[in-house]
Amino acid sequence: MRVSRPAGGSLAQAQRLDCCHSPFTASPSMQCAPHPQLAGLIKTVWFSAPAPGLVRMPAREHVLPTGLMHLVFRLDGPAVRVFKDAADEAGRSIGHALVGGARAGFYAKDMSATADAVGVQLLPGAAQALLGLPADELAGRHVSLDDVWGSRAGLMREQLLAAPTPQEKLRTLQALLLQRLAGRPLQNANPAVARALRQLGHGMRVEEAVARSGYSHRQFIRLFSQAVGLPPKLYGRVQRFQKALGLMQAGPGGDAQALALVAMDAGYSDQPHFNREFREFSGVTPEQYRLARPASVNHVPVPVPVPVPPLR
Repeated sequence: MRVSRPAGGSLAQAQRLDCCHSPFTASPSMQCAPHPQLAGLIKTVWFSAPAPGLVRMPAREHVLPTGLMHLVFRLDGPAVRVFKDAADEAGRSIGHALVGGARAGFYAKDMSATADAVGVQLLPGAAQALLGLPADELAGRHVSLDDVWGSRAGLMREQLLAAPTPQEKLRTLQALLLQRLAGRPLQNANPAVARALRQLGHGMRVEEAVARSGYSHRQFIRLFSQAVGLPPKLYGRVQRFQKALGLMQAGPGGDAQALALVAMDAGYSDQPHFNREFREFSGVTPEQYRLARPASVNHVPVPVPVPVPPLR
């Protein structure tokens, strides 16, 4: 994974960033490939906005694991609120600028308020370069960027708010990230880790990846976890789950026969194995996922739990 050294990072440079975008929902939202100097650290840059006239009711969604980290700036509305599980009524408010670590399970997010947001999906190795932390220190957590970048996070959000259009917000965010990298020594991801990321995504066993790496088992697990946030075996399971989601989205239906084919093609040992892991990673069954018809593959609308009044 090669990372180019930024030649600069001024906001004037934002006007020269070539942001190719395309809609991915019915709402005025877009995503684009990153600037070439960020391509080794960032998978996608995105902007999300509610559909015009949308009135939110109490709502939640399960956000499914991808094996990647995220930076998010919510530009209006309340702070991002997440929940531990279905029984959690209060949730936890994180803030308007946050980093989400790599995880191997879903989390529930409050969707009751409409809000514009902009963010990036981070590739393995980006945590150290952009945040100054190994990825495994943030695994499974949501952390306010105020706790990572201090007052700089709030200043970045103000500059994003000032950008007049979604396209300008995407360009501004990339320019701000280039500023973060300017003058910092950038190192390529460990070649053994980069190679294992490709191989584990295609079903290679961890033992074989370790043998090819030239490191001891313990050294390899440590290097991989620091770059990715998850140990290699767990990362491979998440990638298999993501493959299954892609097959379900592309497939003709969700009946038992179709789901059995998904399980086989994604590399599960049998249908019960697929069902167990799907429920573990998503909080819903494959059939419930199909019936929810999520507009975005990793965002599943779920019912809001109804509080049970105390007995009198």
